[in-house]
Amino acid sequence: MGDYKPTRIGSFETHPSRYRHWNLDVTGAVATLTLCIQEENGLRPDDYPLKLNSYDIGVDIELFDAVQRLPFEHPQVRAVVVTSGLPRIFCAGANIKMLATSEHGFKVNFCKYTNETRLGIEESGRHAGITWVAALNGTASGGGYELALACDEIYLIEDGSSAVSLPEVPLLGVLPGTGGLTRLVDKRKVRRDVADVFCTKAEGFRTRDALKMRLIDGGFPRSKWEAGIAEVVQKAVAKHPARATPGIEWSALTIQVSENHRAYKYVDLRLQPEQRTATIVLRAPTEAPATTEQALHANGVNQWCLQAFRELDDALLHLRFNHDQIGLILLETEGDPAQVLAHDAALQGLLGKNGLADQIHLVQSRVLRRLDNTARSLFAIIKPGSCFVGSLFEIALAADRSYMLADDETFIQVTAASKGLYPMTHGPSRLNVRFAGEPGQAEKVSSLGEPISGEDAFDLGLVTLAPDDIDWEDEVRIAIEERASLSPDALTGMEQNLRFVGNETCDTKIFGRLSAWQNWIFQRPNAVGEQGALTLYGHPERPRFDWHRT
Repeated sequence: MGDYKPTRIGSFETHPSRYRHWNLDVTGAVATLTLCIQEENGLRPDDYPLKLNSYDIGVDIELFDAVQRLPFEHPQVRAVVVTSGLPRIFCAGANIKMLATSEHGFKVNFCKYTNETRLGIEESGRHAGITWVAALNGTASGGGYELALACDEIYLIEDGSSAVSLPEVPLLGVLPGTGGLTRLVDKRKVRRDVADVFCTKAEGFRTRDALKMRLIDGGFPRSKWEAGIAEVVQKAVAKHPARATPGIEWSALTIQVSENHRAYKYVDLRLQPEQRTATIVLRAPTEAPATTEQALHANGVNQWCLQAFRELDDALLHLRFNHDQIGLILLETEGDPAQVLAHDAALQGLLGKNGLADQIHLVQSRVLRRLDNTARSLFAIIKPGSCFVGSLFEIALAADRSYMLADDETFIQVTAASKGLYPMTHGPSRLNVRFAGEPGQAEKVSSLGEPISGEDAFDLGLVTLAPDDIDWEDEVRIAIEERASLSPDALTGMEQNLRFVGNETCDTKIFGRLSAWQNWIFQRPNAVGEQGALTLYGHPERPRFDWHRT
């Protein structure tokens, strides 16, 4: 096995002025994202150069920033062109040496984060009125083609050499890490046998054959490339109505960091490394909500309904990448429930009427799905002073278990927020998933419209247990200790299987396979052993495989 190295990430935030690998240009209704990766500016620059526009997670942090930033700062944008600033190469995908020398857990989380970024691209195409156009002015292989697959339209230059390919199976002994297989057959409807040929032909296919196989949507010769892409983009812009909504600045979060503590304005992340647990506390707002479009824009990025969820997102990412021995997250809330309900009502009253409100809601939904897909056990702890109501009750519904003190001071409240306003990755609400075997129960509890005490919440099936004050501390302590003692591998698999009740979608297939197949393959000797394909890539020796099928 190789000498695997940890990758610690100091910040998941950036700004276009600090991008090292992407250039973002906005002209009217069109944004252009040009990938020109600086080889020596990887997150571990001494370990691997980012040759051929290959990427590590630092490249994707910049891309995710652009995906989130564009609808807020440039709401007039109706088309985004993704292209390359290097000649004859669009993107070679994830850097092979980075993967080969990274810890196993990082590899899996890297694939998950990268795919969540791709989902953000697809979501902005569906819900933000933006068409994403992949303008492949050179070869797109592996993760480079997976990035193109996330776009709405794909065009490949006809220059006699450029191609699209997914070479992971024949060259590396692993799978495409960010949904390439599933997007081929589920999204682009490529025929299964054709996809089989494509995924085992390392050199891929050039424009004519790629178009015939539905791997791309079109192509242009080099002499007509710029004009052809310009025409495609103008047609994409014309699909969406013009928008005159003013933009707001996507400013950075303010975070105070100390040992075992990250303090935000509305979120606290506290680590208990000895117990392998962490506590995330979300606080209710204290200021009045914005009830008009003018007030919503005046409050900008710092209003509670947006900032609190951005802070939660940052905390979840830091736990994923920088604290891999934390196995259990305790989810708590505190503050005035009435304030949460007021902010929820104000935002919901503007949905469908105001583009900024719609984008804030998409961010909230995206963060809740990040919570669903976090490979940690989640326990909601509901006690006096909590505000698990409305949108914050979604956090309790996302938990694997919820413990609620049965006393006269602790309440929850289910509102319209839980009736499909924040769907899970596979479509249904968390409330419908919870009551999948009890038809009508989700509608019943969401129609109560009043605070619910611990005993009633337990009887209605809204919490796992509701101990009284005599048993509370022991019940919660024992549950935490027991959970922290179980195998993290078994828990990850168990939780992934239990959280997504109901029909699968393209997205849940991708995440399920990331958690299972890719997790398994990344540890097999055929990929990462001393003679494995990933380990020996770029070396003259050929890999040696164990030919037993399992």
